[in-house]
Amino acid sequence: MARVLIALGGNVGDVRATFGKAIANICGMTQGTLVARSSDYATPPWGEEQQPPFVNACIEIDTRLDPHALLYTLHRIEKKFGRDRAHERHWGPRTLDLDLLAYDDVRLDRRELTLPHPRLFERAFVLVPLAEIAPDRVIAGRRVREALAGLSTDGIERLPDRPDPA
Repeated sequence: MARVLIALGGNVGDVRATFGKAIANICGMTQGTLVARSSDYATPPWGEEQQPPFVNACIEIDTRLDPHALLYTLHRIEKKFGRDRAHERHWGPRTLDLDLLAYDDVRLDRRELTLPHPRLFERAFVLVPLAEIAPDRVIAGRRVREALAGLSTDGIERLPDRPDPA
């Protein structure tokens, strides 16, 4: 089994409800086991700033899928929840964004997949939830909590837990 870190984000629709359904799909479609799930965080838009705030979270799963099959599955799940990668604006609004951050200690540098995620250490909106569930995880020689300490977390706030549906 591989230990995998995945970032979730979105700013269109009921993102938090989408996260719950997407996580269930991720575990089901990857035959994976959810190891940890961060809180949800409201975060300012990144890249293209003239859009609604995002909600971001991270999960850790165990899966037997190889990295490429996992990426393909994550893209299928995004599409299921309304994301159209072929026609969206770069860094624009989206219903669901699933980023494969790290897959065990695998390093890949291919056109379709780079591991660990190439901009992981630039993005506080990813490192804040990631540090909640894996603060001591070392990725590409850097400890998550130490990487986060070097970034501004202005505008990022933890959202209250959602009540469990009855």
